[in-house]
Amino acid sequence: MTDGPYKADEIRLDTSLGYYLSKARNVLVERTDRAVKPLGLTAQQIGVILLLAAGRANTPFELSRVMSYDSGSMTRLLDRLEKKGFLQRTRSDADRRMVKLELTPQGHEAAQQLPGIGAAVLNQQLRGFSDADLATLIELLSRFIANGIDPGTSAGCGLCAEAEPPGDATADDSSPEKGEH
Repeated sequence: MTDGPYKADEIRLDTSLGYYLSKARNVLVERTDRAVKPLGLTAQQIGVILLLAAGRANTPFELSRVMSYDSGSMTRLLDRLEKKGFLQRTRSDADRRMVKLELTPQGHEAAQQLPGIGAAVLNQQLRGFSDADLATLIELLSRFIANGIDPGTSAGCGLCAEAEPPGDATADDSSPEKGEH
């Protein structure tokens, strides 16, 4: 076991870093859910829309890898987005086994609106933070995340590893394992 600030006999749930990280994530997801509800989307779904729009993935497998979702969860998420009219699945002409994902016009329209919505959500959550505070928060969280990535693999948060610059609305989607939104 490594040395560090936490001692097993002294740690308390309501004052631990894990509690604050989880609570911060939940608050951000709830605020994002409210902001994207008029579009018919959830915080969980916007990552798919933005990744497809940016061309960073175009198959269910690629999305699953980048977003760290299992294939079953990704299939259910894509089913919902397809049913809502945001994307369509097509078979590859070169390999009929491969499913390609494409945004519909409705999906493209949502993708154009999401960066502005994301910026507004983040700006609301960062009220009272200076530019230096934000830079420190990002730097500390980056170090925290890096400590969880095994240097021998490419494992870790797929969105974090390929994160956009601060202020971009492609921030984390919630994991489907944590519940639907």
